[in-house]
Amino acid sequence: MGARLPWRRLSRIVPPIVVGAVLATMAGLGAGALVHPHDLAGSARYSLLAGFLLAIGLYGSTHAIELGALRRDVRGVLVAVTLGVVLKATLIAGVMLLAFHEARYLVLGIAVAQIDPLSVAAMRAGSRMSERAKALLFAWASFDDPVTVLLALYFSILAFRLSGRDGSPRAGPSGSGLGAYLVDLGWNLALAAGALLVFLALRALRRRVGSDVEGGGRGVDLLSLVALAAVFLVAADSMLMLAVAVTGLFFRVGAYAGFIDRAVSVAFLVASFALGLLLVDGVDPLPALVLGCAAFGAQALISLLVVPVLKHGLSRRDRVHLALGQQNGITAIILALALEPDFRGTVGIVAPAILVVNVLHYASNGLLNRFADRLPDPGEETLVGPWPDVEKAADDAVAIADRD
Repeated sequence: MGARLPWRRLSRIVPPIVVGAVLATMAGLGAGALVHPHDLAGSARYSLLAGFLLAIGLYGSTHAIELGALRRDVRGVLVAVTLGVVLKATLIAGVMLLAFHEARYLVLGIAVAQIDPLSVAAMRAGSRMSERAKALLFAWASFDDPVTVLLALYFSILAFRLSGRDGSPRAGPSGSGLGAYLVDLGWNLALAAGALLVFLALRALRRRVGSDVEGGGRGVDLLSLVALAAVFLVAADSMLMLAVAVTGLFFRVGAYAGFIDRAVSVAFLVASFALGLLLVDGVDPLPALVLGCAAFGAQALISLLVVPVLKHGLSRRDRVHLALGQQNGITAIILALALEPDFRGTVGIVAPAILVVNVLHYASNGLLNRFADRLPDPGEETLVGPWPDVEKAADDAVAIADRD
């Protein structure tokens, strides 16, 4: 029993999925040192795998968003994805561009701008934040993930051009100019529309056979899961991630909803292993340190602007927890893998930057929890202001997470 206590104590501080990701990265690093994969990031299979993992993670973020919450608080969502994502990404990228004067840092800064919803969901039980603050952080993490992915992919072509190279990045739209973006948008909308038609057809089939055929509803749910995997493959082949983000808002797999959450966790571990394979080529510690500190600092700064707008009446302790809420995980890792073929050395910067961010997160929150009881805290105040629906939207996010 005594041998199990350190693990229990660690699991209360660091979520098990994060520990698993660290172990998977170390395993990948060991495997890479043994086999020395030659130009792994340059292969077509690598790009397809990175795209497929990104599609799984992106769907995992958007399928937890409830449309009712979006409709009830459109203004609050817009604040979250502008101040909470775009401005934060701009701050991080600006720091990196000023520090190192390389165009690739435009997208590297965006890649770590999001808060990892998987890590947030995993830490909810052991956190000393109030339920309202947990709900806000989880809702924020769910909304900023897809926006960050799309920003990174679409701005990759700008960084590619500013680097003085011809052609197009694999992770972004093919071609150049407004026409390339419009064509890419058209293909994304076409794939999302196709996914919607398939979903509606399967839903009608479920209603027809659900009560007439034993196990018929579960069979249709399995067909839905297969159809969703096909959407992921098509999206991964052409990096149509906007279509995946939109599909996640409506496409449900019924009895296999829990499988999606497990698939996201597996994708996290696979991506971490692949990250370790590429880390054999080395890391770039100084840019990584600056990137990690910039991401963590930007969250603290932006939370001062976003939190008062999204939810009034939080206690002082909750506000500090939200300011220290930056965590990176599956999305940042997979974005690094996806960007590596176009911007070599991305993994060697983003991977240690993720470590820096998470170390800062757990260390600062650990210190806060240790000394919080010694600090005066007036407690939660009454919710006031023009944003009352955000309370319901955040609570809906928690209900979705608990149900899954």
